[in-house]
Amino acid sequence: MTAVMPSVPPTDLAPDSYVLLGVATCYLRQEGETVAVDVVEPIPSAYLETLIQGTPTAYHQVWGTTLAAALALDVATLTPKDNTPIHRCADFESRVMAAARTYRSRPQAATVIPIGTHRQDLNYSTAHKRILNPKNKVSKADNVKQHKYTHEVL
Repeated sequence: MTAVMPSVPPTDLAPDSYVLLGVATCYLRQEGETVAVDVVEPIPSAYLETLIQGTPTAYHQVWGTTLAAALALDVATLTPKDNTPIHRCADFESRVMAAARTYRSRPQAATVIPIGTHRQDLNYSTAHKRILNPKNKVSKADNVKQHKYTHEVL
């Protein structure tokens, strides 16, 4: 008999648990070109500290919310930047719960951007593009040159 796994694993988190969400500019490779895509994704407490310190980031908007509101989020209600559609990140539900756990273990981080508040004064930069569908091309030049006796027992 096989067990059926639910799409969202059971959790010990309360529906009013804090979680931080952000909209980031990411890129998709399509036919040799990169296309900008806005993605909403949860932000763990450790990354929140770097955002506040002014580190360049792909996030152009972040907001504090509850776990229940994040899981029920309708991306169609979000205001897109430059009329670019906003999408959920991959594994959105499980990542939201994982991020909420980081704030449960560090509750002081939840006071930086309280529930119901937005922040857009981030150091937004796309100098380092976040590619969502990267493909690694391996070539002969990637091979490491080894000594001819490397695999021989001497």
